[in-house]
Amino acid sequence: MTHLALGDLEICGLVDLDRFDLPLSMLLPDADLAMLQPFPWLFPDALSDGMLHLKIRSWLLRLDGRVILIDTCVGDHKARPNRPDWHRRDGSVLLHALAAQGLRPEDVDIVMCTHLHADHVGWNTKLDNGRWVPTFPNARYVCGRAEYRHWEGDHAKGGDNHGSFADSVLPVMDAGRMDLVDEGWDLARGLTLQTAAGHSPGHMCIHADHGDGAVFAGDAIHSPVQLARPDWSSAFCSNPAQARATRRALLEQIADTGRWLVPAHFADPGWLRITASGDGFAPVCETTNPQRRSAP
Repeated sequence: MTHLALGDLEICGLVDLDRFDLPLSMLLPDADLAMLQPFPWLFPDALSDGMLHLKIRSWLLRLDGRVILIDTCVGDHKARPNRPDWHRRDGSVLLHALAAQGLRPEDVDIVMCTHLHADHVGWNTKLDNGRWVPTFPNARYVCGRAEYRHWEGDHAKGGDNHGSFADSVLPVMDAGRMDLVDEGWDLARGLTLQTAAGHSPGHMCIHADHGDGAVFAGDAIHSPVQLARPDWSSAFCSNPAQARATRRALLEQIADTGRWLVPAHFADPGWLRITASGDGFAPVCETTNPQRRSAP
């Protein structure tokens, strides 16, 4: 199933890159494949032959007649030479996925950036006559203030971040479409932002108080491997120790509550419930609700 209904909140994943594989040791440098053998639920959807299988998606939310996107993936025409799968893509994959839901870019009301890494902001902008302009012209873009200020400072010092601040963030700010907000800000009714720093300095999660509840976790957790081993932080975390503490606190907060964990990069359907298991966590298999599928 491709939709999850939480009361009057409807959730759908829009995939920009269906399969993005990375070596286990590249994404999670502390990982030991042998230590994952006791967790057969990881194989083969999340991990096979030493490769982690990730998706790059945006979350489409509909609530109170409003259309909200959480993160905007890789984008098209962006120069990302260090990531061949991301480099100068062409095909409008995310926009086609949006159209399949009966929506145009003009219909989007809010774009929430959990953080400003290149694979989460790419479709913030599109190329129009040689200029980067907001893809969603009627939307207010939302970003954590601390996150924006960090990358603004990094950019001023010549930082690169795959060039994404220059081509996917600054044009939105220059167009007057971006709001910088702090923890506790309400994205919409029952959708509240919470700082979840560590992966990036101002990373935000979105807590949904609808139906059974959910947390849109961004990159606080990248892979189901980190359910089994929440102590393994990614190589791309700005503060691995802080990311580890953030991830464990988040998972402890959700485990065994019936709330849904909704990360950015898990295999379809992308959402799952979790339970505490040993020193880590494990997915809960959902079998009764036709709108829910078992975790990867």
